[in-house]
Amino acid sequence: MSRTDQVGDVQRRMLRSVAILELAKGLLVVLVGLGLLSLSHRGLDFAGIAGSLLGVLHLNPERHVSKVFLKAAAQLGDTNLAIVAVGAGVYSAMRFVESYGLWKQRVWAEWLALVSGASYLPLEIYELSRRATAAKWALFLLNLVVVLYMAFLRVQDRQPHGRARRRAGGI
Repeated sequence: MSRTDQVGDVQRRMLRSVAILELAKGLLVVLVGLGLLSLSHRGLDFAGIAGSLLGVLHLNPERHVSKVFLKAAAQLGDTNLAIVAVGAGVYSAMRFVESYGLWKQRVWAEWLALVSGASYLPLEIYELSRRATAAKWALFLLNLVVVLYMAFLRVQDRQPHGRARRRAGGI
């Protein structure tokens, strides 16, 4: 196997890894959306449930974040649940399309992954500046690696050897 073939195989595996990650994100959001839809029309007291959840987690209900959470729960009704579920569906559909495109090594999917991933970076940096946790750092670094890799592929494809490899059946 030549060096070019080895590089192409590594890039194909990397793209497929990102495709699996995007598929998992889409599936997770679909499950959350379906869970929210299953709660509609049940007349649930979301504010009471949120208060109980804060108690179980031993969180102070007087803290700002807790108050925001309780206020959002109090305003959560069937219409808002449906809107959130539709938003989850749209987000998931975008993740599934991106996943398919990356699996099939499509340039448009690389652009989609680059732009959508980069759009989250400012929010992730803001959240890290407010309160850095290991989970926030892990998500930020994973997203940053994906964005940088997609940018690398887009720059590499502008090189003459990148286009030739893509046309020859490589990446």
